[in-house]
Amino acid sequence: MQNAIQKTLLEIHEICADISPRLMEVCGTHTMAIHQHGLRALLPLELELVSGPGCPVCVTPITFIDMIIELAKRENNVICTFGDLVRVPGSHSSLENEKAQGQDIRIVYSPADALKMAVQNSKKNHIFIGIGFETTAPAVAVVIEKAAQMGVENFSIACAHKTMPSALEQLAQDPNNRINGFICPGHVSAVIGTHPYEFLPDEYGIACAVAGFEPMDILAAIQMLCRQIRTDKPRVELEYDRVVKPGGNLRAMSIMKRVFQECDSEWRGLGIVPKSGLAIRPEYQHYDAFARTRIEIKESSSNSECICGDILRGLKKPLQCKLFGDRCTPESPIGACMVSGEGTCAAFYKYSDSRQHRNPSSESFVPG
Repeated sequence: MQNAIQKTLLEIHEICADISPRLMEVCGTHTMAIHQHGLRALLPLELELVSGPGCPVCVTPITFIDMIIELAKRENNVICTFGDLVRVPGSHSSLENEKAQGQDIRIVYSPADALKMAVQNSKKNHIFIGIGFETTAPAVAVVIEKAAQMGVENFSIACAHKTMPSALEQLAQDPNNRINGFICPGHVSAVIGTHPYEFLPDEYGIACAVAGFEPMDILAAIQMLCRQIRTDKPRVELEYDRVVKPGGNLRAMSIMKRVFQECDSEWRGLGIVPKSGLAIRPEYQHYDAFARTRIEIKESSSNSECICGDILRGLKKPLQCKLFGDRCTPESPIGACMVSGEGTCAAFYKYSDSRQHRNPSSESFVPG
């Protein structure tokens, strides 16, 4: 394995002697793996890696957080959520703060846990916070169908699921981004396959490689992208073929299609992205928390110094934020990118030393 890594790095350095690619790792798990294994320090200076909007907690807009907080304040509601979302700041509070004030907010590991709780306590309305990309949406769809089959009346989903391809198109259209290649997300691709990315090389000339999460997976995907860029032959390559199939997971896509329909969706940093969201279909409207409970939010607001939006678009890096590591830390986060275990700011804070923050270098790797 060490020889394979050395050989891959050598070719990347040789190619980058001629080109200066700007690559975006889309997935938050890739971001964490890159930092955890120190991969930035092994890559040539000419190659720039930027993080994208692949952290579901990070891209969940503050308006949605405010709406969830309002749901939590309603009498008889139990909010069921994954752990990361609890600490994301809204305009004036967070679910963590509301829990401290006595609201019934519970951490669960799956939507099935929330449904089970609803069945066990029919006197309370149990609302599961549905966030995430195509990776988590099928599990939520399964639970909605199961709730309907069981006739469970006190269970619903606050849905903020998003789909990745349309967001990538918006990034591709941004003239400020100058992205040459995408390291496409492995988990999402295990569901949707590789075909949904083909418009990126075909229409925008952007190279794509679907990668796994081990260091060699990521380096091999970077190698693929560098080869495509040097030869000016962009396409979609599949590095993670031990898990991802070009046609995706047909069963998972089928259940998503039965329960959800395509909709426009708001992303933190990207704004409204057309056809990038999943809304619960009308036939399952009883399980749509926002259809059952009308929520009106005054204008949402965030800290004006927080640059999470620009970080999620790949335009800035954490050290360019005045708050990073000072007022904004994992213990006291101001921005969503510092909260999540897949957030770019959290990755920088946890793993990167000051040299890597300032300028990823190849000092620790000498080709040859």
